Amino acid sequence: MFGWKINFPNLCVRITQSYFVMNEKGNYCYEYPRPALTTDCVIFGFDGVEIKILLIERGTDPFKGKWALPGGFVNMDEDTEACARRELFEETGIKDLFIEQLYTFSDVNRDPRGRVVSVSYYALVKIADYEIQAGDDASKAKWFSMSDVPSLAFDHDRILRVAFQRLKSKIRYQPVGFELLNEQFTMRELQSLYEAILEVQLDRRNFYKKIMKMEILIPTQEKEANTPHRAGRYYRFDREKYQELSNKGFNFEL
Repeated sequence: MFGWKINFPNLCVRITQSYFVMNEKGNYCYEYPRPALTTDCVIFGFDGVEIKILLIERGTDPFKGKWALPGGFVNMDEDTEACARRELFEETGIKDLFIEQLYTFSDVNRDPRGRVVSVSYYALVKIADYEIQAGDDASKAKWFSMSDVPSLAFDHDRILRVAFQRLKSKIRYQPVGFELLNEQFTMRELQSLYEAILEVQLDRRNFYKKIMKMEILIPTQEKEANTPHRAGRYYRFDREKYQELSNKGFNFEL
């Protein structure tokens, strides 16, 4: 049976166990505890040799002086992706890049400030394309090798592990690695990238055969210059050909 309860001036209306509050302006206000919402950004970069991660040093408590992922609280007038982009720019100076939603982290005790849920995003960039500059509540911004990442604030160690595992999985079935290379690259550079992400050593001949069999690389007439080893040919990633093959069911597998 429905029971109505009205309390002035908020016009509190309760129907069985579910209830809401309507204020003087006619807006609904639910009487439930509300967790805060944040975003965290995992930005992977490649410098031609190894995979790196962009971190900021926190300039405020909690965890003042500890390294962390760029991020912050979502404003009332923005969605989580807009927040992620804003915080990334404010804390590192990086903007105008493609970011993809990773995962939502909601462990009850993940933030000492209270009940905070974080929506994480990740991206891949060429380090040479961006000049980082710390700002807002970040005292420093710096690229770290994945093998040299310090202990991070909050649950950011876990977020980074999840993101790196996602990157490892995705690079095996989508050509996302090409985003980390120059427009023209050698087969040696491409293999080095995949080895850095997958953390394995690949056989050079087998890697070359698999990649060339896909027919998504365009060989150029240019070769490396001033190199101590045999000059490698430069290639370009054929995005149109890949999209055409993908629409026909092509599966990028390594």
